[in-house]
Amino acid sequence: MPVFDFSNNSSNENTEPVCTYTTFMSNAKEKTPQEPIFVLDNSKRQWAHHAIGKFTNQIFRTSFEFKDEGETYIADILKVDSRFASLLKWLGENHINVRLSGENQENGYAVYKIRETAFGGGTKLSAEDGFLQFMIERLLSSSAAVETEEDEDADESGDNMKLTSLQSISDFMTCAGRTLPDNIRLWARRNLAVARSQEVSPEERRHAQRALSIMMNVQWKSNYFEAIDPVEARKILDEELYGMERVKQRIMETIIQINRTHTLPAYGILLVGPAGTGKSQIAYAVARILKLPWTTLDMSSINDPEQLTGSSRIYANAKPGIIMEAFSMAGESNLVFIINELDKAASGKGNGNPADVLLTLLDNLGFTDNYMECMVPTVGVYPIATANDKAQISAPLMSRFAVIELPDYTAEEKKVIFSRFALPKVLKRMNLREEECVIAPDGLDAVIEHFADTTGIRDLEQAAEHIAANALYQIEVDHLKSVTFDAEMVRKLLI
Repeated sequence: MPVFDFSNNSSNENTEPVCTYTTFMSNAKEKTPQEPIFVLDNSKRQWAHHAIGKFTNQIFRTSFEFKDEGETYIADILKVDSRFASLLKWLGENHINVRLSGENQENGYAVYKIRETAFGGGTKLSAEDGFLQFMIERLLSSSAAVETEEDEDADESGDNMKLTSLQSISDFMTCAGRTLPDNIRLWARRNLAVARSQEVSPEERRHAQRALSIMMNVQWKSNYFEAIDPVEARKILDEELYGMERVKQRIMETIIQINRTHTLPAYGILLVGPAGTGKSQIAYAVARILKLPWTTLDMSSINDPEQLTGSSRIYANAKPGIIMEAFSMAGESNLVFIINELDKAASGKGNGNPADVLLTLLDNLGFTDNYMECMVPTVGVYPIATANDKAQISAPLMSRFAVIELPDYTAEEKKVIFSRFALPKVLKRMNLREEECVIAPDGLDAVIEHFADTTGIRDLEQAAEHIAANALYQIEVDHLKSVTFDAEMVRKLLI
């Protein structure tokens, strides 16, 4: 177990180091007095809610040095969340002045917030308090390492912090410690050396710094997933989808599986059905249920595998691929990949088959981007694909998915969707009351009859838009109080 020696005192070489603290494992996403960052000894003095000072060393004893009314007090560190051990060590080594927020308890002063302060004119961080809050948020979102608030604290956030400079990237790597995946941590060290080297070209240094900024700004999370409320999940599905009980049942089974294992299923979902049946809508609903960011890959627009894998740094205009950019935009490694038109994945026009690239992403063994030159973990990626014709999908791709086929809606289902969902939604958007735009029973039959030969409900939604707009026109121009559409009016309007 390491001992924090933050002093520059070399006169105590013969003094045995005394480690006053122990580390504890925690995966808490928020820090409270009950789930603190660390605990200080308060047996001799009760510390104020806000305490200012710096991490220091009192004759090789891990401690915090308080400043209070011109007096200096020192308290030993008793316990440290293992995720924050490197951060506290780094703050002490650099003599960063901080303000602690904590609460006195029987077992010590429980610290749950740390902020940089200008007290004493000490060293400033690379981005001042923004970096510290960014660092704390990242550590809270990570897994545990292997071995009553005041208003002034309410707006603390590192959300706007971005790691772009070499100094901030270096600081982050030091503080993150082993909370970063091992291969990414080693990769980052190599690229940082390249970015600082004067023996390589400016182009190589620029690429290395850019790659570091992209990689370090992504929260590389574990594959542990919190339990999902099945009642809330079912509510979301019912709000977004009419009918489709078999589809909803399959999704609920996936949710229950996640709740039992706390990991994503080994297979993604492939939604197969005619255009307009709500495949993309289902995918977005699942992302909402999982509470994950999502990104869309439209395979019909991807003609070359390099669009997915990125280009090599040997080119001046090199850049990461779409998949790595998706991680960067999401800001984390756990996300839903919505792969639209999977049946078009094998129709590449470039130097290879984009479908082959997808296989490495779907295997959840890691994905290597040519620009990043590093295998990134994909255990937190949940793929949801859509397709119109599964016969066009290769067997290897099909084997990575649980296939759910969506039949087209029946005429009766289309009636319900049009009258209960599509039209009311349009009326609300146009600020029309239901009594101002009425569809007679024969008018509804005429709408469904008009689109009898089309699949899905997109045409129905467009028809609802057309009818509502016509009603609004008649009300505003002809000064009518309401418009009722019968079969004849509908047919004339939709011709």
